[in-house]
Amino acid sequence: MNMQVLSDQKLLNQYLSGDQSAISSLIERHKRRVREYIYMMVKDDNVADDIFQETFIKAIRVIDEGRYIDNGKFLSWILRIAHNQVIDYFRTCKQNKQVNESDTGYNILGSLRFAEKTIEDELVSSQIEQDIRNLVDLLPKEQREVVMMRYYSGLSFKEIAEQTDVSINTALGRMRYALINLRRMIKEKNLVLC
Repeated sequence: MNMQVLSDQKLLNQYLSGDQSAISSLIERHKRRVREYIYMMVKDDNVADDIFQETFIKAIRVIDEGRYIDNGKFLSWILRIAHNQVIDYFRTCKQNKQVNESDTGYNILGSLRFAEKTIEDELVSSQIEQDIRNLVDLLPKEQREVVMMRYYSGLSFKEIAEQTDVSINTALGRMRYALINLRRMIKEKNLVLC
């Protein structure tokens, strides 16, 4: 049977019935969003890979122990585990998140891809991405978190609300204030983002 068409719950049931490939399909289905979310929080590929593995190991352990309660929100649940693993990582390391000068990062507005970019276009795009990334890092924690979840992980506001244990209106409000703050910082720093 094609594993891609099965719901998360059906894959979990197959896994619990002894089909090891079902959990692999479930991990494969969600790995990009989970990995991107973790990376956006820790900004280090190696650390993100480690936390990604720890996240799914913990999830599998909870499932194996019969403690997972299906409410049709597997992705939100796995992202909550990832979020908690990131918090544990920072607690353990007691690090402040810093953007390295060599860290090119991602553009919150999505990356622009044209068929034939000139070197100048590439430099401008790279600088814009870095400027936006630096500005996002200056936002208050709650606003930064919503921006990362929305633009980097592609979560809906409903999923963001569930992930952060706030109402949808609060998540929307945080995004609104994040955008207001980003516009203000762009104006204050006289940045040109076009």
